[in-house]
Amino acid sequence: MTKPKADYNSVIGKILRPKSRSTARAMAKSIDNRFFRDLIASMRNGVMAIARDGTVAAINEEAYRILGMAETPGDVGRHFSDMLHDHGDLLRVFANVFDLSHLPSRAELRLKPTGTIIGYTVSLIRDERGRVYGAALFFKDLTLVERAEERERLRDRLAALGEMAAMIAHEVKKPLAGIEVMAGLLRRKLVDRVDLQGMLNDIINEAKMANSIVLEVLDFVRPIRLEVDHTSIARVVQDAVTLADSKLARRDTRFEVNVPATLPPMVGDHHQLCQVVTNLLINALEALGGQGCIRVDASERPGHDEAHPRAVVLTVADDGPGIQADITERIFNPFFTTKPQGSGLGLAIVRKIVDAHDGRIDISSAPGAGTTFTVTLPVGVPGQLAF
Repeated sequence: MTKPKADYNSVIGKILRPKSRSTARAMAKSIDNRFFRDLIASMRNGVMAIARDGTVAAINEEAYRILGMAETPGDVGRHFSDMLHDHGDLLRVFANVFDLSHLPSRAELRLKPTGTIIGYTVSLIRDERGRVYGAALFFKDLTLVERAEERERLRDRLAALGEMAAMIAHEVKKPLAGIEVMAGLLRRKLVDRVDLQGMLNDIINEAKMANSIVLEVLDFVRPIRLEVDHTSIARVVQDAVTLADSKLARRDTRFEVNVPATLPPMVGDHHQLCQVVTNLLINALEALGGQGCIRVDASERPGHDEAHPRAVVLTVADDGPGIQADITERIFNPFFTTKPQGSGLGLAIVRKIVDAHDGRIDISSAPGAGTTFTVTLPVGVPGQLAF
Protein backbone atom coordinates (compact mmCIF):
# COMPACT_ATOMS: atom_id res chain seq x y z
CA MET A 1 0.00 0.00 0.00
CA THR A 2 1.53 3.36 -1.10
CA LYS A 3 1.62 6.43 1.13
CA PRO A 4 -0.38 9.43 -0.06
CA LYS A 5 1.72 12.39 -1.29
CA ALA A 6 2.15 15.21 1.17
CA ASP A 7 -0.22 18.10 0.61
CA TYR A 8 2.19 21.02 1.06
CA ASN A 9 -0.58 23.59 0.78
CA SER A 10 -2.37 22.04 3.72
CA VAL A 11 0.86 22.04 5.74
CA ILE A 12 1.42 25.75 5.05
CA GLY A 13 -2.23 26.41 5.85
CA LYS A 14 -1.85 24.77 9.24
CA ILE A 15 1.16 27.00 10.03
CA LEU A 16 -0.75 30.13 9.10
CA ARG A 17 -3.98 29.19 10.94
CA PRO A 18 -5.00 31.56 13.77
CA LYS A 19 -4.21 28.95 16.41
CA SER A 20 -0.54 29.12 15.33
CA ARG A 21 -0.15 32.89 15.69
CA SER A 22 1.06 32.64 19.30
CA THR A 23 3.86 30.31 18.16
CA ALA A 24 4.82 32.77 15.41
CA ARG A 25 4.91 35.63 17.93
CA ALA A 26 7.15 33.58 20.25
CA MET A 27 9.52 32.86 17.35
CA ALA A 28 9.62 36.57 16.45
CA LYS A 29 10.25 37.51 20.08
CA SER A 30 13.12 35.00 20.25
CA ILE A 31 14.66 36.54 17.14
CA ASP A 32 14.25 40.05 18.59
CA ASN A 33 15.91 39.01 21.86
CA ARG A 34 18.81 37.41 20.01
CA PHE A 35 19.23 40.50 17.85
CA PHE A 36 19.16 42.73 20.94
CA ARG A 37 21.82 40.64 22.67
CA ASP A 38 24.04 40.62 19.56
CA LEU A 39 23.57 44.37 19.17
CA ILE A 40 24.67 45.08 22.74
CA ALA A 41 27.60 42.66 22.49
CA SER A 42 28.83 44.19 19.21
CA MET A 43 28.81 47.82 20.35
CA ARG A 44 32.21 49.50 20.58
CA ASN A 45 31.06 51.46 23.64
CA GLY A 46 30.51 50.02 27.08
CA VAL A 47 26.85 49.34 27.88
CA MET A 48 25.34 48.49 31.25
CA ALA A 49 21.59 48.44 31.84
CA ILE A 50 19.67 47.89 35.07
CA ALA A 51 16.04 47.22 35.89
CA ARG A 52 13.98 49.38 38.25
CA ASP A 53 14.86 47.13 41.17
CA GLY A 54 18.59 47.60 40.54
CA THR A 55 19.33 44.21 39.01
CA VAL A 56 21.66 44.14 36.02
CA ALA A 57 19.72 43.45 32.83
CA ALA A 58 22.55 43.69 30.31
CA ILE A 59 26.29 44.33 30.19
CA ASN A 60 28.63 43.89 27.24
CA GLU A 61 32.25 42.80 26.88
CA GLU A 62 33.52 46.35 26.28
CA ALA A 63 31.99 47.42 29.61
CA TYR A 64 33.88 44.64 31.40
CA ARG A 65 37.13 45.72 29.74
CA ILE A 66 36.78 49.43 30.53
CA LEU A 67 35.76 48.74 34.12
CA GLY A 68 38.56 46.22 34.59
CA MET A 69 36.20 43.47 35.70
CA ALA A 70 36.10 39.77 34.87
CA GLU A 71 32.89 38.39 33.40
CA THR A 72 31.08 35.72 35.42
CA PRO A 73 27.99 33.71 34.35
CA GLY A 74 25.71 35.08 37.08
CA ASP A 75 26.34 38.79 36.47
CA VAL A 76 23.01 39.41 34.75
CA GLY A 77 20.45 39.38 37.54
CA ARG A 78 22.85 40.58 40.26
CA HIS A 79 22.30 43.93 41.94
CA PHE A 80 24.48 46.65 40.40
CA SER A 81 25.98 47.51 43.79
CA ASP A 82 27.45 44.00 44.02
CA MET A 83 29.22 44.42 40.68
CA LEU A 84 30.35 48.03 41.05
CA HIS A 85 31.58 47.99 44.66
CA ASP A 86 35.02 49.19 43.48
CA HIS A 87 33.55 52.01 41.37
CA GLY A 88 32.00 54.46 43.83
CA ASP A 89 31.32 57.15 41.21
CA LEU A 90 29.33 54.78 38.99
CA LEU A 91 27.50 53.44 42.03
CA ARG A 92 26.27 56.95 42.76
CA VAL A 93 25.19 57.44 39.14
CA PHE A 94 23.02 54.32 39.18
CA ALA A 95 21.77 54.90 42.75
CA ASN A 96 20.30 58.29 41.79
CA VAL A 97 19.35 57.64 38.19
CA PHE A 98 15.59 57.23 38.81
CA ASP A 99 15.39 60.36 40.97
CA LEU A 100 17.16 62.86 38.72
CA SER A 101 15.17 65.37 36.71
CA HIS A 102 18.06 65.93 34.30
CA LEU A 103 20.20 62.94 33.42
CA PRO A 104 23.93 63.43 32.73
CA SER A 105 24.79 63.63 29.04
CA ARG A 106 28.35 63.61 27.75
CA ALA A 107 29.72 63.73 31.29
CA GLU A 108 33.21 62.53 32.22
CA LEU A 109 34.74 60.86 35.26
CA ARG A 110 37.92 59.04 36.22
CA LEU A 111 37.59 55.45 37.42
CA LYS A 112 39.67 55.36 40.60
CA PRO A 113 40.70 51.68 40.54
CA THR A 114 42.27 51.90 37.06
CA GLY A 115 42.69 55.63 36.40
CA THR A 116 40.70 55.22 33.17
CA ILE A 117 38.80 58.32 32.05
CA ILE A 118 35.35 57.65 30.61
CA GLY A 119 32.74 59.77 28.90
CA TYR A 120 29.23 58.60 29.62
CA THR A 121 25.54 59.17 28.95
CA VAL A 122 22.59 57.84 30.95
CA SER A 123 19.19 57.07 29.44
CA LEU A 124 15.95 55.90 31.02
CA ILE A 125 14.17 52.90 29.52
CA ARG A 126 10.40 53.32 29.11
CA ASP A 127 7.61 50.95 28.12
CA GLU A 128 4.86 51.58 25.57
CA ARG A 129 2.95 53.73 28.08
CA GLY A 130 5.98 55.85 28.92
CA ARG A 131 6.56 54.27 32.33
CA VAL A 132 10.20 53.98 33.40
CA TYR A 133 11.30 50.45 34.14
CA GLY A 134 15.04 50.62 33.66
CA ALA A 135 18.12 52.72 32.94
CA ALA A 136 21.12 52.30 30.66
CA LEU A 137 24.63 53.67 30.94
CA PHE A 138 26.60 54.13 27.71
CA PHE A 139 30.29 54.94 28.16
CA LYS A 140 33.54 55.14 26.21
CA ASP A 141 37.20 55.02 27.21
CA LEU A 142 38.56 58.55 26.72
CA THR A 143 41.98 57.95 28.26
CA LEU A 144 43.88 58.36 24.98
CA VAL A 145 41.88 61.45 24.05
CA GLU A 146 42.47 63.03 27.45
CA ARG A 147 46.16 62.19 27.27
CA ALA A 148 46.47 63.80 23.84
CA GLU A 149 44.66 66.91 25.06
CA GLU A 150 46.93 67.10 28.10
CA ARG A 151 49.95 66.88 25.81
CA GLU A 152 48.57 69.76 23.74
CA ARG A 153 48.01 71.86 26.85
CA LEU A 154 51.47 71.05 28.17
CA ARG A 155 53.02 71.86 24.79
CA ASP A 156 51.37 75.28 24.82
CA ARG A 157 52.56 75.97 28.36
CA LEU A 158 56.08 74.82 27.56
CA ALA A 159 56.21 76.97 24.43
CA ALA A 160 55.42 80.07 26.46
CA LEU A 161 57.76 78.99 29.24
CA GLY A 162 60.48 78.22 26.72
CA GLU A 163 60.45 81.72 25.27
CA MET A 164 60.67 83.23 28.74
CA ALA A 165 63.35 80.77 29.92
CA ALA A 166 65.50 81.32 26.83
CA MET A 167 65.44 85.07 27.42
CA ILE A 168 66.23 84.70 31.13
CA ALA A 169 68.96 82.15 30.48
CA HIS A 170 70.62 84.46 27.99
CA GLU A 171 70.65 87.30 30.52
CA VAL A 172 71.71 85.13 33.48
CA LYS A 173 74.47 83.11 31.81
CA LYS A 174 76.59 86.15 31.00
CA PRO A 175 76.95 87.43 34.59
CA LEU A 176 77.40 83.87 35.87
CA ALA A 177 80.27 83.33 33.44
CA GLY A 178 81.75 86.67 34.51
CA ILE A 179 81.52 85.75 38.19
CA GLU A 180 83.20 82.40 37.61
CA VAL A 181 86.02 83.89 35.52
CA MET A 182 86.73 86.74 37.95
CA ALA A 183 86.67 84.43 40.95
CA GLY A 184 89.14 82.16 39.18
CA LEU A 185 91.47 85.08 38.48
CA LEU A 186 91.32 86.19 42.10
CA ARG A 187 92.05 82.66 43.29
CA ARG A 188 95.23 82.55 41.18
CA LYS A 189 96.36 86.01 42.31
CA LEU A 190 95.68 85.37 46.00
CA VAL A 191 97.41 82.03 46.31
CA ASP A 192 98.98 83.05 49.61
CA ARG A 193 95.65 84.08 51.14
CA VAL A 194 94.49 80.73 52.49
CA ASP A 195 91.56 82.38 54.27
CA LEU A 196 90.14 83.62 50.93
CA GLN A 197 90.77 80.48 48.88
CA GLY A 198 87.84 78.64 50.46
CA MET A 199 85.47 81.55 49.83
CA LEU A 200 86.57 81.85 46.20
CA ASN A 201 86.13 78.11 45.66
CA ASP A 202 82.58 78.38 47.05
CA ILE A 203 81.83 81.26 44.67
CA ILE A 204 83.10 79.30 41.67
CA ASN A 205 81.15 76.16 42.67
CA GLU A 206 77.92 78.09 43.26
CA ALA A 207 78.30 79.84 39.90
CA LYS A 208 78.79 76.49 38.16
CA MET A 209 75.74 75.06 39.93
CA ALA A 210 73.59 78.04 38.94
CA ASN A 211 74.78 77.68 35.36
CA SER A 212 73.90 73.97 35.32
CA ILE A 213 70.39 74.77 36.56
CA VAL A 214 69.99 77.29 33.74
CA LEU A 215 71.06 74.62 31.24
CA GLU A 216 68.58 72.13 32.77
CA VAL A 217 65.77 74.64 32.41
CA LEU A 218 66.67 75.14 28.76
CA ASP A 219 66.73 71.36 28.21
CA PHE A 220 63.32 71.00 29.84
CA VAL A 221 61.53 73.69 27.83
CA ARG A 222 63.16 72.73 24.53
CA PRO A 223 60.82 70.61 22.33
CA ILE A 224 61.74 66.93 22.26
CA ARG A 225 62.70 65.56 18.85
CA LEU A 226 62.64 61.80 18.91
CA GLU A 227 65.22 60.00 16.79
CA VAL A 228 63.25 56.78 16.54
CA ASP A 229 64.91 53.50 15.72
CA HIS A 230 64.61 49.85 16.70
CA THR A 231 65.89 49.12 20.19
CA SER A 232 65.16 46.80 23.09
CA ILE A 233 64.33 47.47 26.71
CA ALA A 234 67.15 45.10 27.72
CA ARG A 235 69.73 47.25 25.90
CA VAL A 236 68.19 50.43 27.34
CA VAL A 237 68.45 49.08 30.91
CA GLN A 238 71.99 47.80 30.38
CA ASP A 239 73.21 51.20 29.10
CA ALA A 240 71.29 53.04 31.83
CA VAL A 241 72.89 50.98 34.62
CA THR A 242 76.34 51.80 33.19
CA LEU A 243 75.49 55.52 33.02
CA ALA A 244 74.09 55.56 36.55
CA ASP A 245 77.24 53.88 37.88
CA SER A 246 79.41 56.54 36.21
CA LYS A 247 77.42 59.38 37.80
CA LEU A 248 76.87 58.09 41.32
CA ALA A 249 78.70 55.45 43.36
CA ARG A 250 76.67 52.40 44.39
CA ARG A 251 78.62 51.72 47.57
CA ASP A 252 76.66 48.92 49.30
CA THR A 253 73.56 49.21 47.10
CA ARG A 254 72.60 46.03 45.20
CA PHE A 255 71.13 46.01 41.71
CA GLU A 256 68.76 43.18 40.75
CA VAL A 257 67.90 43.26 37.05
CA ASN A 258 65.25 40.94 35.61
CA VAL A 259 64.68 41.87 31.96
CA PRO A 260 63.85 38.79 29.82
CA ALA A 261 65.56 38.58 26.44
CA THR A 262 62.27 37.39 24.94
CA LEU A 263 60.59 40.80 25.30
CA PRO A 264 59.48 42.30 21.96
CA PRO A 265 61.72 44.90 20.28
CA MET A 266 60.64 48.53 20.58
CA VAL A 267 60.62 51.56 18.32
CA GLY A 268 61.81 54.66 20.14
CA ASP A 269 64.65 57.04 20.89
CA HIS A 270 67.28 54.84 22.55
CA HIS A 271 69.29 57.73 23.97
CA GLN A 272 66.30 59.43 25.60
CA LEU A 273 64.90 56.16 26.93
CA CYS A 274 68.30 55.58 28.54
CA GLN A 275 67.99 59.02 30.13
CA VAL A 276 64.62 58.01 31.60
CA VAL A 277 65.94 54.83 33.23
CA THR A 278 69.21 56.50 34.30
CA ASN A 279 67.33 59.29 36.10
CA LEU A 280 65.12 56.76 37.88
CA LEU A 281 68.16 54.72 38.97
CA ILE A 282 69.98 57.81 40.24
CA ASN A 283 66.89 58.87 42.20
CA ALA A 284 66.75 55.41 43.77
CA LEU A 285 70.48 55.48 44.61
CA GLU A 286 70.11 58.89 46.27
CA ALA A 287 67.08 57.70 48.25
CA LEU A 288 68.93 54.63 49.55
CA GLY A 289 72.02 56.54 50.60
CA GLY A 290 74.41 53.72 49.71
CA GLN A 291 72.55 50.82 51.36
CA GLY A 292 69.65 48.73 50.13
CA CYS A 293 68.41 47.13 46.92
CA ILE A 294 67.22 48.47 43.58
CA ARG A 295 65.18 46.04 41.49
CA VAL A 296 64.58 46.54 37.76
CA ASP A 297 61.93 44.33 36.16
CA ALA A 298 60.37 44.29 32.71
CA SER A 299 57.44 42.37 31.23
CA GLU A 300 55.20 42.41 28.21
CA ARG A 301 51.60 43.63 28.32
CA PRO A 302 49.48 42.14 25.52
CA GLY A 303 47.54 44.56 23.35
CA HIS A 304 43.75 44.69 23.45
CA ASP A 305 42.78 47.65 21.29
CA GLU A 306 43.86 51.16 20.29
CA ALA A 307 43.46 52.42 23.85
CA HIS A 308 45.54 49.55 25.27
CA PRO A 309 48.22 48.63 22.69
CA ARG A 310 50.91 46.02 23.10
CA ALA A 311 53.49 47.44 25.47
CA VAL A 312 56.55 46.81 27.62
CA VAL A 313 56.14 47.54 31.32
CA LEU A 314 59.31 48.51 33.19
CA THR A 315 59.48 48.92 36.98
CA VAL A 316 62.29 50.48 39.00
CA ALA A 317 61.77 49.75 42.70
CA ASP A 318 63.83 50.47 45.79
CA ASP A 319 63.44 49.43 49.44
CA GLY A 320 64.28 52.88 50.74
CA PRO A 321 62.38 55.20 53.12
CA GLY A 322 59.51 55.85 50.70
CA ILE A 323 57.67 59.09 49.93
CA GLN A 324 54.66 60.73 51.57
CA ALA A 325 51.41 60.88 49.61
CA ASP A 326 51.35 64.68 49.33
CA ILE A 327 54.79 64.59 47.72
CA THR A 328 53.99 61.81 45.22
CA GLU A 329 51.13 63.93 43.86
CA ARG A 330 53.58 66.68 42.91
CA ILE A 331 56.71 64.70 42.18
CA PHE A 332 56.50 65.11 38.38
CA ASN A 333 55.82 68.85 38.57
CA PRO A 334 58.56 71.07 37.11
CA PHE A 335 60.81 72.73 39.73
CA PHE A 336 59.39 70.65 42.58
CA THR A 337 62.13 69.00 44.64
CA THR A 338 62.84 67.82 48.17
CA LYS A 339 66.62 67.79 47.61
CA PRO A 340 68.67 70.68 49.08
CA GLN A 341 70.44 71.32 45.77
CA GLY A 342 68.03 69.81 43.24
CA SER A 343 66.53 71.70 40.32
CA GLY A 344 63.24 69.80 40.41
CA LEU A 345 63.45 69.03 36.69
CA GLY A 346 64.78 65.45 36.63
CA LEU A 347 61.46 63.62 36.95
CA ALA A 348 59.64 66.31 34.95
CA ILE A 349 62.00 65.59 32.03
CA VAL A 350 61.48 61.84 32.55
CA ARG A 351 57.72 62.25 32.26
CA LYS A 352 58.10 64.47 29.21
CA ILE A 353 60.19 61.85 27.41
CA VAL A 354 57.78 59.05 28.34
CA ASP A 355 54.81 61.14 27.11
CA ALA A 356 56.62 61.78 23.83
CA HIS A 357 56.78 57.99 23.36
CA ASP A 358 52.99 57.75 23.96
CA GLY A 359 53.80 56.02 27.23
CA ARG A 360 52.84 56.42 30.85
CA ILE A 361 54.75 56.69 34.13
CA ASP A 362 53.28 56.03 37.57
CA ILE A 363 54.66 56.10 41.09
CA SER A 364 53.73 53.94 44.04
CA SER A 365 55.21 54.75 47.43
CA ALA A 366 54.56 55.02 51.13
CA PRO A 367 56.73 56.00 54.10
CA GLY A 368 58.84 53.00 55.09
CA ALA A 369 57.66 50.89 52.15
CA GLY A 370 60.06 51.97 49.40
CA THR A 371 59.23 53.52 46.03
CA THR A 372 58.31 51.96 42.70
CA PHE A 373 58.22 53.77 39.35
CA THR A 374 56.29 51.98 36.59
CA VAL A 375 56.94 52.97 32.98
CA THR A 376 54.60 51.63 30.28
CA LEU A 377 55.88 52.04 26.71
CA PRO A 378 54.08 50.91 23.53
CA VAL A 379 56.29 48.75 21.33
CA GLY A 380 55.07 50.46 18.13
CA VAL A 381 56.14 53.70 16.51
CA PRO A 382 55.37 56.68 18.78
CA GLY A 383 52.58 58.79 17.33
CA GLN A 384 54.03 61.93 18.85
CA LEU A 385 57.40 62.62 17.27
CA ALA A 386 57.91 66.11 18.68
CA PHE A 387 56.95 67.34 22.11
